[in-house]
Amino acid sequence: MELLDLQRQQASNDEVNWVTAIFMAAYHVGAVAALFFFTWKALLVAIFLWWVAGSLGIGLAYHRLLTHRGFKTYKWMEYFLTICAALALEGGPIFWVATHRIHHQYSDQDGDPHSPIDGTWWAHMGWILMGKSMHHDATTLARYVPDLAKDRFHVWITKYHYVPQIVCGVVLFAIGGLPWLLWGTFLRTVVLLHCTWLVNSATHSWGTRRFATRDLSTNSWWVALMTFGEGWHNNHHAHPTSAAHGFTWYEIDTNWYVIWALQKLGLVWDVKRITLADVERGLVAAPNGRLITPSNAAEFWAAGD
Repeated sequence: MELLDLQRQQASNDEVNWVTAIFMAAYHVGAVAALFFFTWKALLVAIFLWWVAGSLGIGLAYHRLLTHRGFKTYKWMEYFLTICAALALEGGPIFWVATHRIHHQYSDQDGDPHSPIDGTWWAHMGWILMGKSMHHDATTLARYVPDLAKDRFHVWITKYHYVPQIVCGVVLFAIGGLPWLLWGTFLRTVVLLHCTWLVNSATHSWGTRRFATRDLSTNSWWVALMTFGEGWHNNHHAHPTSAAHGFTWYEIDTNWYVIWALQKLGLVWDVKRITLADVERGLVAAPNGRLITPSNAAEFWAAGD
C-alpha cells in the first residue's frame, strides 16, 4: 500500500464534501439521541474514551509525536497511540499530520487550511465540510509527510482509519447496549471534535499572547482545559517541537503530564521541553516569535501584534 492508494478526488473550493457532511450530521444526531439514554456508566465510558482519543490519540500521537516529533518512543507504542487517535474520527495520521504541518507553514496566511481570517465558522468546521483543505493529493502528502509515508502501518491505518471506531462501537454495544454506544461513540466523538476544532478557531481569535509570533495564535486556558493542554497555542506556535505546551506550573497541560509519566516509565525518551524560565534567561532560541515583555510590548503593539 502506497500514498497513491490514499488519493481521492478533491472537492472544489465551493463544493460540499458530502460524505464527510453526512457522517458529521449523523454523529450529531446520535449525540442528541444519547441525551435520552443516559446512564452513569455510559457517561463514565464516554469520559474515559474522550481522554483516550483526545489525549493519548490526538494530543500525544497525532500532534506532539507524529507531527512535531516532540519525543521518541517504541514503534509499538507509536502504533498504539495512533489507534487511539483513530477513535477521534479526525481521519488517518497521514492526512492529519500533513494538514497540521501545512497550517504551521502558512499559519493565518494564504494557504492555511483553517484560519479564522477566512471566517470563524470556516476555521472551526467549515473547512472540513467544504472545499479541499482536508484532502491532499499524493504529491502534497509526499512533500509534507515523507516520514509517515515510508511506514506501512501509517499508510494502512490512514486508509482504514474508521476500523477502530467501528470495532469500539461494536464492543460498546455488546457490553452496555444502546446507552454505551450512543454515549461512548456518538456523543463522545462530537464533543471531542468540537473541542479539537476550538484550537483552530478560538485560539486564533481570542486569548492572550506571550510570544510575538507571525500568526494570530493565542493562549486560552479554557480551551486548554477542554483539550488536555492543546489550548496553550501561542506557546506552541512559538516553540512547535516542545512536548510541553504549558510553559509554567499554572498552565495545566495534562498531555504533558502523561508524557512525563511515560518518560519516567522508560516508554518515551529524547523529550523536548521548553519552560518560561529558560526563555526568560535566554537559554532558548525564539525563531518563531520573541517573548513579549513590558520593555518591548510597545514595539510589538506598534507592529500590530
